[in-house]
Amino acid sequence: MYLDADTRLSEMIQTDPKIAAEWNTYLKLKNDPRVTPVGKWLRRTSLDELPQFFHVLTGQLSVVGPRPYAVMGDPKNYKQEIRNYLQGDCDAILSIKPGITGLWQTSGRNHLPLSNRVHLDVVYIAKQSLLLDLILILKTIPTMIFARGAF
Repeated sequence: MYLDADTRLSEMIQTDPKIAAEWNTYLKLKNDPRVTPVGKWLRRTSLDELPQFFHVLTGQLSVVGPRPYAVMGDPKNYKQEIRNYLQGDCDAILSIKPGITGLWQTSGRNHLPLSNRVHLDVVYIAKQSLLLDLILILKTIPTMIFARGAF
């Protein structure tokens, strides 16, 4: 990402209603102004996910679970920022260890609006099992290889 990534995003959200609507719906931008050309390639190929395995090894992430949500603002206020976005479903999602992949990553990835991603995270939490985790891991492989929903 560019060094002034947060400033770029804030300015675009404030000045462009279309971008603001896209951000509010997906909490992501298809043509994110914060991402460098190399970063776009890394995201499209899902190679940007590889460093997260280090976090799995250190116990900060699990392989399968709700993905951490991106927030603007101070990372120290992460839980409060997430509560602002997720409202009622926040406690369930924050109650388990986040993961690299999950139900929404294999069900549409970035093409899903935030509300659908939250719903799928809550469904995953309710149905969590070793079998479901294995199925999601297997479904993640073609999702990554064919870059479905990656941007």
